[in-house]
Amino acid sequence: MKRILYIFLSLVVVFAGLESCSDDQTYAEQKNKERNAIDAFLRRDVTIVGPAGDTICNVGVIKVISEQEFFAQDSTTNVDENEYVLLASSGVYMQIVRQGVGEKIAKGETRQIVCQFVEYNILGDSLQLRSNVNYWATNPDIMSVTNTSGTFSAKFVTSNQSGPMYQTYGEEKVLDGWLSPFPYIRVGRQNSEDAEIAKVRLIVPHTAGQSNAASNVYPCFYEILYQEMR
Repeated sequence: MKRILYIFLSLVVVFAGLESCSDDQTYAEQKNKERNAIDAFLRRDVTIVGPAGDTICNVGVIKVISEQEFFAQDSTTNVDENEYVLLASSGVYMQIVRQGVGEKIAKGETRQIVCQFVEYNILGDSLQLRSNVNYWATNPDIMSVTNTSGTFSAKFVTSNQSGPMYQTYGEEKVLDGWLSPFPYIRVGRQNSEDAEIAKVRLIVPHTAGQSNAASNVYPCFYEILYQEMR
């Protein structure tokens, strides 16, 4: 009952955080509204806070770099300068905070990855969902990620009651935006104090987002930790 109540409240937050679009608003107008929200977010120096007023993360003013610049600096983003690379094919903005420990997922390989994340509705200017709380400590989202000739796909593992992303949106398929970092990060386990697992920040447009974002045309900011399962 407690879990059902949490999911219900999460969905209330999802819908309450949206700036609802009127029925006469065209898809083109909705996309333009989303584009303006992303452009403003890049310049806003946003700090995301929790319900208790605690700081979850400071996004800061974002410096956008091209894919050419990204590849020229060995597929990294300068965190000190708060760089994000714009991935032209998807419209996702990506910052690699830490490349992680272990190895990249090789071609032909499938691995199970545990995710810890914060989801922030950019258009609604609201914290929407987070897994880095005690409530979800025993039920994180787990992705089964496959590299097929350099193209990544993934599904949420739905056994053991699953995690907040799957329980809130009910989608087994992992949103495309979450797969963007895998060509550039290593996924292992934190087996020592100085072994830092992969950490990324993403701005995901509705076209690469979860089902609610896709149907309501809004972008989300994510901070995600990726760690390989034992």
